[in-house]
Amino acid sequence: MTDLEESNQSESRTAMLAALQQLIDVVAQLRSPEGGCPWDLAQTLQTLTPYVIEEAYEVVDAIRSGDTRAIAEELGDLLLQVVLQAQIASESGTFSLTEVTQGITQKLIRRHPHVFGDVEVQNVEQVRQNWEQIKAAEKGESSPDTQPVSRKLSRYARTLPPLMAGMKISQKAAAAGFEWENIDGVWEKFHEELAEFQQAIAHESPEQQQAELGDLLFILINLGRWYNLDPAEGLQGTNQRFIQRLEKMEAVADRPLSDYTLDQLETLWQQAKAQLAKHLKPE
Repeated sequence: MTDLEESNQSESRTAMLAALQQLIDVVAQLRSPEGGCPWDLAQTLQTLTPYVIEEAYEVVDAIRSGDTRAIAEELGDLLLQVVLQAQIASESGTFSLTEVTQGITQKLIRRHPHVFGDVEVQNVEQVRQNWEQIKAAEKGESSPDTQPVSRKLSRYARTLPPLMAGMKISQKAAAAGFEWENIDGVWEKFHEELAEFQQAIAHESPEQQQAELGDLLFILINLGRWYNLDPAEGLQGTNQRFIQRLEKMEAVADRPLSDYTLDQLETLWQQAKAQLAKHLKPE
């Protein structure tokens, strides 16, 4: 690296640290009892939880869009949640942003011994295996290979969105041998769960109906896994297509959609669907 490159890198690092410090100072002022913001002062770690989830999803949406300016903006919103959580915790002496950053830095160093130590790896899979083994040792647990499957799966159920957790649980259970012999078995199970759901809707309590709906969704996730399809991505696409078709309907409607009959709405829906499908076809 040349002297000029080193100088530019140093200036960039200085600017980045200054920007981060300014954000920390602004958040601290927002939380100050003297002249702070009433809304920010009313927040707790718990009340901010929905915003952490919302901002994370908005980052993902921006990444999918490919809009780099939107990605940068949404990452800033997510960073705000990290700084705000740390500020609130520091006020009660629980932890501070210093502990947060030091903790993740040390974790990265420990879990990358092939970069910061003398361990040699041959491929990505070995990196993953080392990560999981070090992680288990840090938590005082046995090697991931010897842990009960249920313990590993329970973490996914606690920490991931339901569709994502369902796919992870399905994949790990299959890897442990809890798997159908072929796709025909999965389809048989689907029809069985569909019948049980229909039976519950007709004759069972709301609690049983909810349980059977969950079973039906889980087998759909397994079907997706067998066909190498992502249920979460599939549902995301369906949501977007529904909204796009609704937009097309509203664009041509001369009155609120609620004023149309069901047959009229179906006609508008099919027209919107055909119009969008035409745009998707190659010229």
